[in-house]
Amino acid sequence: MCCTAYPVCPSRKNSRQCLYRLHQWAAPGYLQANLVILPADWANDFLLFCQKNPVACPLLGVTEPGNPFLADIGAGIDISRDVPEYQVFHDGKFTTSVSDLSEHWRDDLVIFVLGCSFSFEEALIQSGLTVRNIEQGRNVSMYDTDIACQPAGRFSGNMVVSMRPFTPKDAIRAIQITSRYPKAHGAPVHFGFPDAIGIRDIQSPDYGEAVDIHDGEVPVFWACGVTPQNVIRQSKPPICITHAPGKMLITDLLNNALSVL
Repeated sequence: MCCTAYPVCPSRKNSRQCLYRLHQWAAPGYLQANLVILPADWANDFLLFCQKNPVACPLLGVTEPGNPFLADIGAGIDISRDVPEYQVFHDGKFTTSVSDLSEHWRDDLVIFVLGCSFSFEEALIQSGLTVRNIEQGRNVSMYDTDIACQPAGRFSGNMVVSMRPFTPKDAIRAIQITSRYPKAHGAPVHFGFPDAIGIRDIQSPDYGEAVDIHDGEVPVFWACGVTPQNVIRQSKPPICITHAPGKMLITDLLNNALSVL
């Protein structure tokens, strides 16, 4: 049965395939992840890129070449099949979206599993804060910026950010809470004045969907796991596969496993 028909999917595996907007109540508490899949001869450069840019690319795990399983995030998770939507890039250009990688899988592919800001949204809600994209049932707003990442090997490019609006008082609380989740992008990288980081129109996100910003609220920006897709377009590996923005891998780990004091 598809998860969109029931508040709680009867199968965790089905929930990975069917849900992303309903993540807070269909798979509450479970850590979500971004994906980057590259040929082995590009993997070391990307690993170094993650190490040099841990806020934008918080690394949770890496597979052996050709292996779609990573026991650290869940023994039964086939990363080549258990994501709602994948995006395939050739030479830095988007070519297709697919629901599984059976036609694209190769024995030399290495999977990088990266933390996602969706993992701290539950903590924000539990602290009494309103997360607007969840309140409005929308994918989070994501934007290209002019914040340069640290280059590494063949990889370079600018950061992508996700945005959630808060009153100044609530923004301070959100900063305190998300600082405890460094593997889910941690504290914001910017708040207010979108122009200061290269965002020209806050109501026209580059990825995801626009959300309402009420009077008295300021936009708060976190580093986003879509950053690698921006970097891929500039660095042009012969093939790269990622999750579709906002359509995450749901792991068997709990969000609170990422929390640090």
